Amino acid sequence: MFDGFWDNVFRYPRYLITIILGIFLNTFEPLFPLLKRPVTLIAILGLFVGSLAFITFTLRAMLGLSTI
Repeated sequence: MFDGFWDNVFRYPRYLITIILGIFLNTFEPLFPLLKRPVTLIAILGLFVGSLAFITFTLRAMLGLSTI
């Protein structure tokens, strides 16, 4: 009845990694051709850094971690 139960349980992490990798590749694959031009590369990196800073500052202010 429980033949192969633990084999199936240990397959789930590999399945999860595969799903996450597939989502990541399908999300960012359309951006790869844009990275060949230096202007768009700088714009995309600036947008990424700006978004990360915005989220960081917003969460720090919401959680009371800074003196803003």
